Amino acid sequence: MQALRWHGVKDLRLETIAEPQATNGKVKIKVEWCGICGSDLHEYVAGPIFIPENTPHTLTGEQAPVVMGHEFSGQVVEVGEGVTKFKAGDRVVVEPVFACGKCEACRQGKYNLCDEMGFLGLAGGGGGFSEYVAADEHMVHKIPDSISYEQGALVEPSAVALYAVRQSQLKAGDRAVVFGAGPIGLLVIEALKAAGASEIYAVELSAERKQKAEELGAIVIDPKAIDVVEELHRRTGSGVDVAFEVTGVPPVLNQAINSTKIGGQIMIVSIFETSAPIVPNDVVMKERNITGIIGYRDVFPAVISLMEKGFFPADKLVTQRIQLDEVIDRGFEALLKEKNQVKILVKAH
Repeated sequence: MQALRWHGVKDLRLETIAEPQATNGKVKIKVEWCGICGSDLHEYVAGPIFIPENTPHTLTGEQAPVVMGHEFSGQVVEVGEGVTKFKAGDRVVVEPVFACGKCEACRQGKYNLCDEMGFLGLAGGGGGFSEYVAADEHMVHKIPDSISYEQGALVEPSAVALYAVRQSQLKAGDRAVVFGAGPIGLLVIEALKAAGASEIYAVELSAERKQKAEELGAIVIDPKAIDVVEELHRRTGSGVDVAFEVTGVPPVLNQAINSTKIGGQIMIVSIFETSAPIVPNDVVMKERNITGIIGYRDVFPAVISLMEKGFFPADKLVTQRIQLDEVIDRGFEALLKEKNQVKILVKAH
C-alpha cells in the first residue's frame, strides 16, 4: 500500500509498504480521511520531536522512518482474534495514544501523561497517511452514521480542544481569550461555546483565520492593529477568566498571562519549539496560575456526542481536500506558505 513516511526534516516520502494485518486484538481500518496536524508540521520543519530517531520507541519498537498521520477516520475491514466490540463495516475513528499501563500516571488513569507515551502516526504503529491502519481495539471508537468521515477526521483535534477547556477552571458565563485561530484554536472556540463561555475573544493575524473565528462566534482582535492586553482589559474591565495559548510563539505567552484577571488562568495548549521567557511577577502579583495540557484523555465519546449536536463543524473548518500523492506540495508546504489555510484533509484512497 501507499504510505507517507518521515525520514527527517523536510524529508517525507510516499512509499510502498506492506499492508498492516488484523492480528490478535487489532482492528484493521481502511482510512478515509486524515488531517494534517500542527504536530505533523512541527515534525516536518523541526523534528524529531515525538518521532523516535536512532532508538526504537519503547512501546512500538519502531523508529524513523515511520508512517505519519494521527487525525483520521475510516471503515473497519477486518478484526483480529479476540476483538469483540467491532466488526467489518463499522465506521470508526482512532484515539492514537500509546501508554504503558504501568507507570504512576497510567496507574492514576492519566494515560496521556504516561512516562513512555507516544502517538500512533508519530511513534510508530502505522498512521493515517496510508491506505490502511491496524489499531488496538481499545484505541478505536465508533462514529454514528450522522457524522461524515470528513467530520470524523476532526474528532482527534477536537479532543485536544475539548480536553483543554475541561481541564481549565472556566465556568459557564466566564470570559475567555484564544491566542491563535489555527485549527486547534478554532476548535477551542467551539469547545468554549459548548462549555457556556459568555464572551470568547480570538487574537489572530491571518485574515482568513480571523474570518473563521468570527464565523464561529468569536470577537476578533488584530494584534497588529492594537495592544491586545490593553484591549482585552478595556473590553472586560478586569481581564478574561481564562486565556488559551495556541500559537507556540514565545512573546504571545506573556500576552496571554497579562490578559487574565486577578486569579485568572493561562492554559498552554501549544507545543513550543523553543524556550519562552516569562516575568514570574506577572503571575505572582495577580495570583494567576499557568496550566499545561498534552493531548487528551477520556474525551472522545464526549466529542462525538457534541459533533452530533453540531459542534466542531467540518464545513467551517476544512479549507482544502487533497489526495495522498499531493500531501507534501498541497498539504505540508501549503500550510507553511499559505496563511489562509486552516485544516487540510487528505484522502487516503
